Amino acid sequence: MKRILTLDGGGVRGIFTLQILARIEALLRAERNKPDLVLADVFDLIAGTSTGAIIAAFLSLGKPVAEIEKLYVDFGPMMFRREPWYNQWKFKYRAEAVAEFFREHFSESDAQRTPALMGSSRLKTLLLIVMRNATTGSPWPVSNNPASHYNDRSREDCNLNVPLWKLLRASTAAPTYFAPERIDYAQRRFLFVDGGVTPFNNPSLIAVLMATLPPYRIGWPVGREALHVVSVGTGYEHVHLPDKVAEKITLVDQLKFVMPAVLDAVSVEQDTLCRVLGDCVHGAEIDRELGALTAPALLRPEQQWFTYARYNQVFNVSTSEDAGSGPVDLRLDRVANMPLYQKLGREYAEKNVSVEQLYPRKVALST
Repeated sequence: MKRILTLDGGGVRGIFTLQILARIEALLRAERNKPDLVLADVFDLIAGTSTGAIIAAFLSLGKPVAEIEKLYVDFGPMMFRREPWYNQWKFKYRAEAVAEFFREHFSESDAQRTPALMGSSRLKTLLLIVMRNATTGSPWPVSNNPASHYNDRSREDCNLNVPLWKLLRASTAAPTYFAPERIDYAQRRFLFVDGGVTPFNNPSLIAVLMATLPPYRIGWPVGREALHVVSVGTGYEHVHLPDKVAEKITLVDQLKFVMPAVLDAVSVEQDTLCRVLGDCVHGAEIDRELGALTAPALLRPEQQWFTYARYNQVFNVSTSEDAGSGPVDLRLDRVANMPLYQKLGREYAEKNVSVEQLYPRKVALST
């Protein structure tokens, strides 16, 4: 069986994701009696968008979750270093601070600053990073699959030759927060922005498609016993307009509402499609009509493409005593909330993640 781990975008809320990953890592270490096990030992493909791409890249290098969490805690405030006041009409934070962090931690060795490329032998798994090419207007899911069409070493625009740090900078270049990242391919120059500005902020479906569709040239078989997908979010909210009389809604209210609402809707759609195409062994309620779709609904067990576990939590209402009586502030740059996200993530993981969900469940196949 092949295993895929997918990680959503969400800024500093990646610290919430890490609590769930720590729980998964601990369960697998106990089950297999391997205290040094890391998630790169278990998952064959790790996919991430934005902050999820950072975590995915660290995991693919074979780092334990605790080490990645320490980096988030130690360097989180530095990653959101403000631009001088005279530049904040363009971007809120200094992209160079983020780039410097990536250059330091994604090199070929700790002793030298030679950039690790996407084709680096240090990567222990297949790695998928999602970004948006703002020059062409298309999503770019970039992997280190050596058989990929754009990973042919003879090509001048081979993705394997791009520094990993630049791809991560591109995937995390959230509009208005950070400047786009420029990457030169042969004679062409492209600007990239955050992968969250694509349908794949939850990269589960694109990861499955990349692993199985013939044009991507990985060619894994489909089937609930053949492919297992674990998808981890960063926490979310159901976006809504302010509680006002309709005639009092302003242009600013609508501008603040539209983009988050669209991104939220697309993320829910991607999650729903995964639950319809696969066998969902865990996931929160999608809505009151669909429920969680954790029982076979459309496809018979032998028709399901994969097994799917989705871990995420809605934060519109208070979910912890520390959160107070109101909703949690989920802005991706809310560094002061990182201890709260850690606590909420640990609480969620303890209640929701079990070792049984990391394997296909036994079902009777129809004849």
